[in-house]
Amino acid sequence: MIFEFSNDPLASASPDAALAFLSFEDALVPPEIGHSQGPLREVIDRALSRSRFKGALGQFIDIIAPCGTSAARILLVGCGAKAGLAELGIERAAADAYRRVHATGATILELRFDPACAKDAAAMAFGVQLAAYRFDKYRTSEKSEKKPSISFTRIVSAEPETAGAAFQQALPLADAIYFCRDQVSEPPNILYPTEFARRIQGLDLPGMEVEVLGEDAMRQLGMNALLGVGQGSSRRSQLVVMQWNGGRTEDPPMAFVGKGVCYDSGGLSIKPAKSMAEMKWDMGGAAVVAGLLHALARGKVHANVVGILGLVENMPDGNAQRPGDVVTSMSGQTIEVVDTDAEGRLVLADALWYCQQRFKPRLMIDVATLTGAVEIALGQEFAGLFSNDDALADRLLRAATLEGEKLWRLPLAAALEKLIESPVADVKNYGGPEGGAITAALFLQRFVNGCPWAHLDVAGTTWQSTSSLPTVPDGATGFGVRILHRLVTDYYGGAVSRSDAPHAHTWTC
Repeated sequence: MIFEFSNDPLASASPDAALAFLSFEDALVPPEIGHSQGPLREVIDRALSRSRFKGALGQFIDIIAPCGTSAARILLVGCGAKAGLAELGIERAAADAYRRVHATGATILELRFDPACAKDAAAMAFGVQLAAYRFDKYRTSEKSEKKPSISFTRIVSAEPETAGAAFQQALPLADAIYFCRDQVSEPPNILYPTEFARRIQGLDLPGMEVEVLGEDAMRQLGMNALLGVGQGSSRRSQLVVMQWNGGRTEDPPMAFVGKGVCYDSGGLSIKPAKSMAEMKWDMGGAAVVAGLLHALARGKVHANVVGILGLVENMPDGNAQRPGDVVTSMSGQTIEVVDTDAEGRLVLADALWYCQQRFKPRLMIDVATLTGAVEIALGQEFAGLFSNDDALADRLLRAATLEGEKLWRLPLAAALEKLIESPVADVKNYGGPEGGAITAALFLQRFVNGCPWAHLDVAGTTWQSTSSLPTVPDGATGFGVRILHRLVTDYYGGAVSRSDAPHAHTWTC
C-alpha cells in the first residue's frame, strides 16, 4: 500500500478514486460538499432522502459518482456525534472506508476527512494499514475480483509533512501487528517451535539481543513442566529470550512472557476433532510478546524490556505426558498433571519462574490463549485480566481503553485455591470447569514469586472468525500488541525523537 499526504485535493482528482467523507449525526453532508451546488450535491441529497442513513457509527452511503465528478465512487462514512469523535474513531472510520471499497475496482482511496490535522491524518493512514492486512501467501488460484483493488491511499491534510512524519512514527507498531498476525496465521506444519525461534533470530532489529535455549539447556535448569508438554512431539521445544535495552543501564527491565504452543492437540487428553483445526493459534501469546519487542526495537523506545517465549508442541505419541504424571517445575514445586490439555500453564510456570529469577524485573505480564473458560465468561470481545498489583491492572485497563482493545479484570479468588489442591503433589494443573479461568490464573500466581504481575487470558480475542472491528480483518487479530506497547510507552519509557525523520509526503508499506 502506498500512502500520500496532500494539502491539495484538486490536484489529486482521479477517475479511479473512491472519495470518502466523514458524516456525523448532526452534520450529514460534509462541508466540502455542503458548500457546493451541482450534480454531486443533488445525488447525495437524493441518497440521503431515500435511505435510513443517519450518520450513525458504522453506517454508509456508497454511490457511483455522477458525471462531472472526477472520481469513481463517493462514500459517506457514519461516525456518530461529531463532538465525541476521537483519534481512535478517526482511525476506525478510515478503516471502514477502506473495507467498504477495497475490492470494488477502484484503485485509489482518497480520504477527505474534516478536520484533517496531522495527528488525525496519521491516524487515518494507520487505520487503513491495519485494515489492509491479508494472509494470502498460500493461495495460488484466487479470482482477481476477490483481490483488493485499492493500492494507493491519499489523505488530504493541511499539514502533509507533519502528518507523514507522524505516520512514520506509527509504522513500527503497525509492522509489529502484521508480524504477530502472520505468525498466528501460519499453518502448524510450517510454524513449529524451532521455526518460530529461527524467525525471531532472523528479525532485522539492531540492538535486539536474542537467545534460544534448547531442550538440554532447559533440562539443566529443571524446566520439567515445560519440557513435559513437548515430550510427545517430534518437534523440539525452545525457550526464546528477547532483550531490548533502550533505557538506562541501572533500570530493571519490564518482562513479558508468552505462551507459545505452536500446535495443541490436547495431548492424551485429546481435543474433539472439531476443535483441532484452530489450534495452530495456541501460540498467540508468544506472537504478541514477539510483536511487542519488534515494535519497541523498531521505534527505539527508551525502556529496558525482556520477552520470554515458551515454544512447544503438544502431541500424543507413545512418549507423551500422561494424566496422573507428577513433574517437578523449575521452582521446585511439584505438579500433578491431571489434564494434558491444560498444558499452557505448565509452559508458563517454568517460563515465569525463569524470568523472575534471571532478570529480577520491575513487573511481569504474561499473555496466553490459556482457557476456554475465559471465552465462555467474556465472549470474544474481552480478554481476561488478572493481577496481584492494582496499579499495574489500572494502567493496563487504561491502555486497553485508549487502544480500543477490551480487557475485563477478574478476581484472583483465594477461595478457589482448594480446586487445584492435589492429593499427591504441591498443586494440580486443572481444577475443573468451575471458575476455570480463575483457577488457571491462581496456578500461575504460584510461580511469580511476589513480583508485580498481570496475566492476560486472550483465548477469545486472538482469533476472530468474524471480526467486529474494521481495523481487524477476520482471522488473526494481533490483540494485545497495542495494549502492551501503550503501557510501555505511556508509563515506563518514551520513543526516540523523530526530529530527523524525513519530511516525505509518500510512504510505501
